[in-house]
Amino acid sequence: MGKIFMLLTFIGVPLSVIGTLMQWPTMILFVVYCISIIALASYMGRATESLAIVAGPRVGGLLNATFGNAVELIISIFALKEGLVGVVLASLTGSVLGNLLLVAGLSFFIGGLKFKRQKFNVHDARHNSGLLMFAVIVAFVIPEVFSMEMNEAKTLTLSIGISLILILLYLAALFFKLVTHRGVYQSENAETHHEEEPEWSKGKAIGVLLAATLAVAYISENLVHTFEYVAESFGWTELFIGVIIVAIVGNAAEHASAIVMAFKNKMDIAVEIAIGSTLQIAMFVAPVLVLISLFFTKTMPLVFTMPELIAMVTSVLLMIVISNDGESNWFEGLTLLAAYLIMGIGFFLL
Repeated sequence: MGKIFMLLTFIGVPLSVIGTLMQWPTMILFVVYCISIIALASYMGRATESLAIVAGPRVGGLLNATFGNAVELIISIFALKEGLVGVVLASLTGSVLGNLLLVAGLSFFIGGLKFKRQKFNVHDARHNSGLLMFAVIVAFVIPEVFSMEMNEAKTLTLSIGISLILILLYLAALFFKLVTHRGVYQSENAETHHEEEPEWSKGKAIGVLLAATLAVAYISENLVHTFEYVAESFGWTELFIGVIIVAIVGNAAEHASAIVMAFKNKMDIAVEIAIGSTLQIAMFVAPVLVLISLFFTKTMPLVFTMPELIAMVTSVLLMIVISNDGESNWFEGLTLLAAYLIMGIGFFLL
């Protein structure tokens, strides 16, 4: 698999540059850009896996989520620059659904086919459950409810206030996990993560992450310009492109890494990637995009459509119910995947 992604990277990235300069047909460029980003994301996943072995599951999962979400953040910034606010909000929705239902679902399912019962840190699961409830149900629902009685200016002001609170709480959550309570709720399996030798050294892994992120930034800017044409060609809505296409391409790094970790029975890292990435999207990426939008012509209030909101709340509640016992199996994974497919069909037909 690694050789395939290496081949795709060495072919896709140069083709992305050449195709852009020579102005190839938009549909071909869209496919080349998507493949290139997914291939680059695999390198980011391998680099963060190496760092996870050195730094431990929590820091490794956080790094994986951060660099995985960096791809989506970059795509979203360029989309905001083009005034595609609907696509950005939809991609944030897609990331929440993708991480909680698709990534966690595939991790639980594939890992569960190899191991009958897989355990992960129940204390982290319960801590994350509270944050998920706050980040998605409180911070996303409140702007929607209050915006019904407010004009656009007040709704934007409310969104800015909520965004600042979310960012501060997210930083506090990191401080809690990595500083004041690091190791307090140690997983039973934590010591096994340090027995492996990392694929790459710390320096090489960081270098690969930075290089891949820069390449993704260049390709992402060009990818955004293809959305309108692709949507018209396939009859897709802006909502479907954001929820499914952008979210899957933008989060390919942690998708691959979480599944590999689950197959290796490293469920602490797999769950940290899936849930940690969701928290980072909701509590950091989304608020940062609200603040960044202030510098563009079209601002982005933190107000989602009702289908987006209900889909996110449902996925959070389902994930909390399934993960709160600190164990997983293939059937729980299949349940999450079924929920993702149902929502995907709904957004496609909407």
